[in-house]
Amino acid sequence: MVDREQRTPFYGILLILAAMFGAFAVNYYGVGAYWFRITVYIVAVAVVAVGFVMTFRDYSH
Repeated sequence: MVDREQRTPFYGILLILAAMFGAFAVNYYGVGAYWFRITVYIVAVAVVAVGFVMTFRDYSH
């Protein structure tokens, strides 16, 4: 269990970075219609929330 606890924050950071990169790419390159961009932004917010919880979860107790 200890090894998994050490990898969880790393996976959380990767999720946050992937969501930020995806939102940046959609915004910068103007890919897709407006409904697609909005969908990507909503999914990115959800992924960032999951990544935030994984990164800052307290395993001390």
